[in-house]
Amino acid sequence: MKCPYCGSESIRTLETRDSQNDTIRRRKECLNCGKRFTTYEYIETVELMVRKTDDRIERFDLNKIIRGIQKACEKRPITMEQIRNLAERVRQDLMMRGKGEVSSQEIGDLTAKYLKRLDHVAYVRFASVYRRFEEPADFTKILKEVRK
Repeated sequence: MKCPYCGSESIRTLETRDSQNDTIRRRKECLNCGKRFTTYEYIETVELMVRKTDDRIERFDLNKIIRGIQKACEKRPITMEQIRNLAERVRQDLMMRGKGEVSSQEIGDLTAKYLKRLDHVAYVRFASVYRRFEEPADFTKILKEVRK
């Protein structure tokens, strides 16, 4: 580690804190120039790739899940924090599988599973888009499932 101000390698750590999302925040001071700065340490994870239904492969994007959940939860009593937590749970479940590649189907299934526990109306909205409902009977089926 080098000081961002003078380039010296004589640095001491003043304070260490656990931060959000499994990062460690360290407050440091350069012994050469006396300036202080903050660094963040995080675990580097294997990048998760998503196989789309048309066989394209793209990087996993947590924000896409968040946006999908937000649309389903529009005008529902669900906080942004709950939405972020749900999306993070989906990401963690996918990472726990230990595969570098997952299908968009797996992502949708997990998201629907957690959304069903959070809010039934949001779940039905999400399922109608995710499962591409085309007939009113599709809604009837899912409503029967939710009522159980």
